[in-house]
Amino acid sequence: MPNTAADPQVPVAAATSSQISWLALTLTPGLGPTRAKRLVEFFGGVEAVFNASLTELEAAGLPATAAQSLGTGESVELAHDEIAKATSGGHWMYYPRRPSLPSPSPPNLRSSTCPLRARQRHSTLAERLASELAGRGFVIFSGLARGVDTAAHRGAVAAKRKTVAVFDTGADVVYPKENSRFADQILSVGRALISEFPMGTFARPQSFWGPRC
Repeated sequence: MPNTAADPQVPVAAATSSQISWLALTLTPGLGPTRAKRLVEFFGGVEAVFNASLTELEAAGLPATAAQSLGTGESVELAHDEIAKATSGGHWMYYPRRPSLPSPSPPNLRSSTCPLRARQRHSTLAERLASELAGRGFVIFSGLARGVDTAAHRGAVAAKRKTVAVFDTGADVVYPKENSRFADQILSVGRALISEFPMGTFARPQSFWGPRC
């Protein structure tokens, strides 16, 4: 399933060395967003990180696993493997014009009610509201989860307007599985499925950040 996003879109096979370096950095084991951002600032650029010696990387205070992965070229290999997987599936990659790493914490948005109950109670309303908003030119973003999320996408698709499903899995892993056909339908009308996770990433509790019930 092609994974498309807003400009700038880059065919994975056409990624520049800088973009590959950013991808490699995000795939480095033991290197979270905050530490990665500090590392880039410390060396003065993402490509400079990959030109640093193992000794320099270790001196920067990196965990041993991260320093070894960067210093031995393993991270770059992971990036090329990811590109190969994406290419074989017809996916695209999105690179911001000024690459930066996200905050390690999710947005400070929380529901005061159990999301499961909310989905059961408000799915019809969500579909109707999404359809109306989409008809007015709004792009509907949601997570393709059961209930309200899927209803919002359905409303936009019914209105034949733009909707984007943001996955908590790899772009090639539809979750929940029963939404596989609907995900294909979203793509068939020229909409998008996007993810910040590596290809093949399956659903994990730590990837979801809503309230528990």
